[in-house]
Amino acid sequence: MPHLVKPVVSSHFSRRTALKTFAAGAASMALPAFANWPDKPIKLVVTFPAGGASDIVARVMAEQLGKKLGQAVVVDNRPGAGGSVGGLVVTQAPADGYTLMLSNSTPISIGPFALEKQPYDPVEGFTHIALIGNAPCVVMANPGVPIKTITDVEAQARKAGRLDFGSGGPASIGHIYGELMKKNMGVNLQHIPYRGGAPMTTDLIAGVIPIGMDVLTAYVPYFKSGQLVPLAVTSATRSPLVPDVPSVVEFGYRKLVLDNFFGLSGPAKMPADVVARLNSACNEILASPEIKKKMLDLGITTSPMSPAAFTGFVKEQVAALAPTVKGAGVRM
Repeated sequence: MPHLVKPVVSSHFSRRTALKTFAAGAASMALPAFANWPDKPIKLVVTFPAGGASDIVARVMAEQLGKKLGQAVVVDNRPGAGGSVGGLVVTQAPADGYTLMLSNSTPISIGPFALEKQPYDPVEGFTHIALIGNAPCVVMANPGVPIKTITDVEAQARKAGRLDFGSGGPASIGHIYGELMKKNMGVNLQHIPYRGGAPMTTDLIAGVIPIGMDVLTAYVPYFKSGQLVPLAVTSATRSPLVPDVPSVVEFGYRKLVLDNFFGLSGPAKMPADVVARLNSACNEILASPEIKKKMLDLGITTSPMSPAAFTGFVKEQVAALAPTVKGAGVRM
């Protein structure tokens, strides 16, 4: 009976094929999990209504990110509860890079601490991707009231026993700034909350409220037209956007220095490769002279950072503002 011998070529071919198959599989596994990201539109949540500072910045960044990433970036306004409504939407979204947030001081450092039950951790509940920049707040008045400087606010409140002020909402940065003024001046400032900066501006121009506080960004046109009077910016130095407006430090109110930040954040535990790509895209956008000027025209000094540095920045912001919110008894 003849011996059956397995062909050597067949055996060699089987081993070679197996090795190629294994190598192909390993290479496939080595590819980033989100190598094709983004392959659909991205949602950018804004925690305030349309027309305010956050919305303006978000729309500039959405347009530019869309060009960089090759997918539409759609702004989704989710106002309410001092930014916490929008913040909660983002923390509960899948961490796949398709839901992001235009983060700033309100939904990160203020809003969560003004609720009976804190809805999310402002540091661990997000992936903090990139810092866009910083902008001061501005204290402003209706031109018909006898208040032309920030010292007049203190004098008028003492004289009248109470002075109303408007903000973009409960636990907004304007609200917190008013509480800081109240505490440091030792006067009775009564908060009048609105659902965003736009409706507050309408009433301030109409004289329904005498003064208001908000991020500087959206108000320069009203100062130029004479519809509103800027009293002081809340940064340590004057803003190049309104160089004729003094800072609070020039009036001796050093404890009233406060800046608002703008950044890009997403749900916790986003893929590292997606975070890196978004950070790189943001930093490239902010390096553009055109965008730098556009941001400066909005009163924002751009400050590109790595994700790790931005996360550290957020931690510092929370540590600085959260005790103020709690200490002032701000509640929504």
